[in-house]
Amino acid sequence: MGQERLARRMARGAEFLGCDIAILGGAMSWISERHLVSAISNAGGFGVIACGAMSPELLDTEIAETKKRTDKPFGVNLITMHPQLFDLIEVCARHKVSHVVLAGGLPPAGGLDAIKASGAKVICFAPALALAKKLIRSGVDALVIEGMEAGGHIGPVSTSVLAQEMLPEIADQLPVFVAGGIGKGQLIAGYLEMGAAGVQLGTRFVCATECIAHPNFKKAFIRASARDAIASVQIDPRLPVIPVRALRNAEMEAFAAKQREVAQKLDDGKVDMGAAQLEIEHYWAGALRRAVIDGDVETGSVMAGQSVGMVKAEEPVADIIAALMAEAAEALETRAH
Repeated sequence: MGQERLARRMARGAEFLGCDIAILGGAMSWISERHLVSAISNAGGFGVIACGAMSPELLDTEIAETKKRTDKPFGVNLITMHPQLFDLIEVCARHKVSHVVLAGGLPPAGGLDAIKASGAKVICFAPALALAKKLIRSGVDALVIEGMEAGGHIGPVSTSVLAQEMLPEIADQLPVFVAGGIGKGQLIAGYLEMGAAGVQLGTRFVCATECIAHPNFKKAFIRASARDAIASVQIDPRLPVIPVRALRNAEMEAFAAKQREVAQKLDDGKVDMGAAQLEIEHYWAGALRRAVIDGDVETGSVMAGQSVGMVKAEEPVADIIAALMAEAAEALETRAH
């Protein structure tokens, strides 16, 4: 009964993604690579490669390696401010990637057309209703509404508020996936009942057995409580830095100093705003790599969502997804009575 209700509720999202379970893997730099992405797709979900600051050559290799590990569909997440965005889109097209997820604001002119020309579906993030409507008009195929409980780059509004405000307005127009702060299947059931086509999870998959993150990184997740995942502070109002949620450590202090350094360069006319923001992005990529790959969880960035408190152990992706689905099915069955 619960399983049937869950399958019905997820049918639209699963059909759109071309998989069995409408759970998108949140794209996390250095983490969402061939191993985790293929494991999520093989378990019935929808893995997404985090392209981040990768060059077109690196992305080309990553997609090819992911294809060797799964014959199921998966997507690629591209950052709109990447200087080689159109080259990356071309790499995705060459590999016939079925879905491209665009993060980091409105896509540049011609971006959507370039992706759609390859036959791929476009998924965009919409942190506000007005932006969601604009994206729908511009022809995106699906939206992710992500709240500030999420890990990594975040907006100012919580997931529960965004879902209440946006799902009734837009869920009938296109598939909408909800993200941010989801750690249990009961909440997935709730968002599906509100009209979501599916959900996106990042933090929950970091301690998957198949995830290549350093054991220190995973240990930090398992030890952390929800309140340890804090948002970075913007130091200089002229430098519009998107806040990042990560576990509290020495690196969070270092980021304040980095912002002051980049703001000074802006003042001195050494860089323009675009270059300044790119420098901050590269800073994050480096800080995240130190933590994820090298295991330096003090001076590296341990990006995590507030649902980190619900991550208790390292376990295979298939078990994580199965547990979430069992919880969601049970919740739907209980509510039916």
